[in-house]
Amino acid sequence: MSEPEAAGVPDTPVPGIPERIRTGLSAGVRTSRKIIKVTVPLYVGVALLKETPVLDRLGHLFGPVMGLFGLPGEAAFAFVAAFLINIYAAIAVIAPLHLTPFQVTQCGLMMGVAHNLVVEGGVLSSTGARGGVLTLCRILVCCAGGLLLRGMWHLWHAVASGPLAFPGPS
Repeated sequence: MSEPEAAGVPDTPVPGIPERIRTGLSAGVRTSRKIIKVTVPLYVGVALLKETPVLDRLGHLFGPVMGLFGLPGEAAFAFVAAFLINIYAAIAVIAPLHLTPFQVTQCGLMMGVAHNLVVEGGVLSSTGARGGVLTLCRILVCCAGGLLLRGMWHLWHAVASGPLAFPGPS
């Protein structure tokens, strides 16, 4: 028995650099194809819906809730995509909405906390954790973070444009 086998490590050769590169590129292409299969149709679908009154009407329906976070009602679709599918799907929905830098930051913060809730809640449950409770906690932290960021944004603008603000260029 060789020394590595005695230590519990199998005596198999380590693949060379060309093989590692081929394996890595192959895995990267497979992953990219999976992401593209979801994101491109979502992007096209939202871009097409933007040209119809459907997105506006649904945006008005979700507007009051999304407005609490400084977001347009149409951003609710990105949150549905993030909560149920993944971040990439949410990005595909956000892109054609032409949000402001603050709104994109707000979405990124909130979706970074609460994304892929169905799958991750199931994984948490399978470990013995209370998946439903932890999913609810993620949603609550997502909302609290969104409200906090919006408040900080308004405070920053109030301070930056208040009487103590530095004069702008003449």
